[in-house]
Amino acid sequence: MARVDYFHDPNAPKANSLRPAVSAFVQDQEGRILMIRRTDNDKYAIPGGQQEVGETLAQAAAREVKEETGIDIEVTGLVGLYSNPDHVIAYDDGEIRQEFSICFRAKPVAGSLKTSAESKEVEWVDTTRLLGLDIHPSVRLRIEHGLSRRSEPYFS
Repeated sequence: MARVDYFHDPNAPKANSLRPAVSAFVQDQEGRILMIRRTDNDKYAIPGGQQEVGETLAQAAAREVKEETGIDIEVTGLVGLYSNPDHVIAYDDGEIRQEFSICFRAKPVAGSLKTSAESKEVEWVDTTRLLGLDIHPSVRLRIEHGLSRRSEPYFS
């Protein structure tokens, strides 16, 4: 399903839904960040997606990372809570979702990189390459917060 992200855009459509989502900021021992190139908008992102009924938020993060990247993770902390009403995502089925995402910090524990229906590229990205990648501002914010290693989680 195609999507369009609107971030601080006065012409953005009005949200008609709100659903819990998760993402994971995963770094390997070399400090590289686990990233995907999304199939729905062609942008680079940290892995994540919707929480499903019957799972915890941490379980949702681990499932989404495994599905999108092939990597098993252990959630180790919280980067932040993101609920900016000025960030909406419009899907081609008519849903227009207000951002509501919990970003976890995690470490890889097993697996090998593989793509999925949601990720046309999966790689460990050196932080020196981040500026050259097409990353949505809301995802870039999560990455910046993950790299800052704040003692308290970010929230909006």
